[in-house]
Amino acid sequence: MAATTAVPPVTAAPQRPTPKPARMGWSTPVTLTVLALAAVVLSLLTGAVNLTGVQNRSTALDQLTTSSGPLSSAAQNLFRALSDADATATGAFLSGGLEPAATRQRYELDIAQASRALATAVAARDPADLASPDHPLVILSTQLPVYTGLVETARTDNRQGLPLGAAYQREASNLMRTQLLPAAQRLYQSEAAQLTADQDQAGAWPVLEVLLGLLLLALLYFAQRYLLRRTNRVFNAGLLVATGAAALSLLWVLGSAVIAIETVSASRHQGSAQADALSQVRVSILKARADETLTLVARGAGQAYESDYVRLTKTLADDRGLLGSARTAATDDRVRSDLAAAMTDAATWLKVHKKIRTADDSGDYTTAVGLTIGSGTDSAATAFDRLDGELGDAIVRTRGSFGAEVSDGQGAMSGVAVGASLLALIAAAGSAYGSWQRLKEYR
Repeated sequence: MAATTAVPPVTAAPQRPTPKPARMGWSTPVTLTVLALAAVVLSLLTGAVNLTGVQNRSTALDQLTTSSGPLSSAAQNLFRALSDADATATGAFLSGGLEPAATRQRYELDIAQASRALATAVAARDPADLASPDHPLVILSTQLPVYTGLVETARTDNRQGLPLGAAYQREASNLMRTQLLPAAQRLYQSEAAQLTADQDQAGAWPVLEVLLGLLLLALLYFAQRYLLRRTNRVFNAGLLVATGAAALSLLWVLGSAVIAIETVSASRHQGSAQADALSQVRVSILKARADETLTLVARGAGQAYESDYVRLTKTLADDRGLLGSARTAATDDRVRSDLAAAMTDAATWLKVHKKIRTADDSGDYTTAVGLTIGSGTDSAATAFDRLDGELGDAIVRTRGSFGAEVSDGQGAMSGVAVGASLLALIAAAGSAYGSWQRLKEYR
């Protein structure tokens, strides 16, 4: 029997282990280079944004003191001077013949003040802006001489005893109310809007500046943590200087912005807003005073003027009326004192006005005129003049508060633009130097 040969079992060839994919990553020098470039670029970008933001805020504050603030004040003065001129002219007409010298001087002063304010507003405008005949400044410039001409004609006729003078005086007042005062109001609204825009810009929060500053600090912190893990060195002089410069820049920009925001807010609430409210009250009483005198000028045909007087003075002396609301909103004790006295004089004026209407309605025209334009303590003219003067004092005080607050804001921004720019350069140089010191070790 033949022997059988054993066949060895077939075994599979040993397989080589599959190589694992190489671990991807940046080397330490590459990472340091990227961090250094990022820190330098971000430092310069933060500095540029800080510089732009600070300059914009400073420009807005400068505008408040040199442009929009003075122009808004000039527009207010123009509106008030025109209103007072109309009230004074109608009051002077009632005197008959040659009006008192003081009344004439007041009218001429009003016209001079209106002309100066108008010249200031025109000088600040581009000539191309005045091409439209509907522009408020064009209307004021062309119609103010017409108004003064009508007043002079009425004055001449009145001195000669001609009844036509009353018609000219009413025509002058109608021109003032339908063209000059509406144009002056439009001008003031335009200047007030620009004032508000400058206040908004000066009082805006530096959101982008703060975000970039925090991002730069976070990047510098990460870079130092990375170096600590790689080199076991706790301090890096360059990056520490860069961090200090970035932190100081952020605090300086933020601190100056906070001060500017607070001062601009104060200039609005304690200054421009109150001055605007008081100016509106003053213009209302000036219109009412013109209505009071025009009612008598019209000689029995002035019911419309009397109705307008009642509308304008309906809540004048009430605690919740025009003066009462202004007194409540006042933040200065002296302004509140002025307005408290104004409320007392307003109440006196309203009482005298009732006497005027009683005398006129009963046919005693001479007594009515005497109560209206007389110089005694019981005349409407005396009470009105005190009321107007107290409002004027309050407006001057609020404008002073506006100027003082804006000046404080300008002081807070002094040197910030230059300082923030230098600190940005220091942060960029420190980041580059600190990273370069470590990179040299890998050569």
